[in-house]
Amino acid sequence: MNPNSPNSWIAQRTLAFDSSGIRKVFALAATMKNPINLSIGQPDYDVPDTIKAAACQAIQGGKNMYSPTQGIAPLIDKLQQDINHRYKHEDRGVFVSSGTSGGLVLAMLSLVNPGDEVIVFDPYFVMYVPLIQLVGGIPVLIDTYPDFRIDVDKVASAITSKTKMVLFNSPSNPTGVTASTQEVQGIAELCLKKGIALISDEIYSAFHFGSPTPSPAEFNPHTIVIDGFSKTYAMTGWRLGYVHGPNAIIQTMIKLQQYTFVCAPTPFQHASLAALDYDMTGYYANYRKKRDRIVEGLRGYYEFVEPGGAFYIFPKVPSGSATEFVTKAIANELLVIPGNIFSKRDTHFRISFAASDEMLDRGIEVLRKLAR
Repeated sequence: MNPNSPNSWIAQRTLAFDSSGIRKVFALAATMKNPINLSIGQPDYDVPDTIKAAACQAIQGGKNMYSPTQGIAPLIDKLQQDINHRYKHEDRGVFVSSGTSGGLVLAMLSLVNPGDEVIVFDPYFVMYVPLIQLVGGIPVLIDTYPDFRIDVDKVASAITSKTKMVLFNSPSNPTGVTASTQEVQGIAELCLKKGIALISDEIYSAFHFGSPTPSPAEFNPHTIVIDGFSKTYAMTGWRLGYVHGPNAIIQTMIKLQQYTFVCAPTPFQHASLAALDYDMTGYYANYRKKRDRIVEGLRGYYEFVEPGGAFYIFPKVPSGSATEFVTKAIANELLVIPGNIFSKRDTHFRISFAASDEMLDRGIEVLRKLAR
């Protein structure tokens, strides 16, 4: 490579992974006239008007400057009160991050040293493995096919002297599977016993279709919980998350936020105060109906595990690879995500049922056609 070429300046750490395949599908969707877009990982409803009005009021009221790095005091106080009520831990602080993705970045930077091993359950959220690699960590993947359940004995066997962290997500993206209380308690107590950091990504915790799964923090007081407003209130573009956990870790993450993201967007922090008081129950209930619609539409045509939460389903392709299948789907104007974006396997594909009933029905028709 020419040493004078800008290409030669690119840091080695960026070469371990490619751009997200999901972003490529988004770009493709922008070029299509009437796609059946079941690829988007965000709610199909808009931010409720009351919350939008609170954001506008904050902007018009001049709340547009930097906030304290950890977040505005009224929001921190409100979140802390709820966290104290839920967990009653003596050592559990909270701060507002620039999205849950920002929280994940800061968690990796704060906890993972080069050479540390991080256990991840396969299939996994697309960001996990690249973030681990970005900070010099080593992803250790635990296969959960075909039922996407967590085998705590497998986790125990994967732990070595280099294991630093377990990365846990329920309800899951991309499978929609929710961990059982037994699985959650098992992984939480194992990490506590072994002295391993446990990160629980709970961004989809509001979207459950039965009894809610407990947080690992209920069984392990050292759990670092990452949550946010993006999916719950449909404010994915507002970039608002929050993280709570042991104070020493939270303070380290705040310190790093000061030198990276600086703070979460100030007017939207003020709007989130209104969000926390807004009843979203009706919105969530509608997603159970959408889950039932896609499950009934695909039953008998595809193998899949019925999702217990989030708004995804992860069917197995009838034959061949998921990449080949998705290529055929795109030729039929259907946008879904191949499983190899989330996994070392290329046997499944992700459907987001966060879409209108009309679009879901169009998608089901194409998927039945492809199965035949």
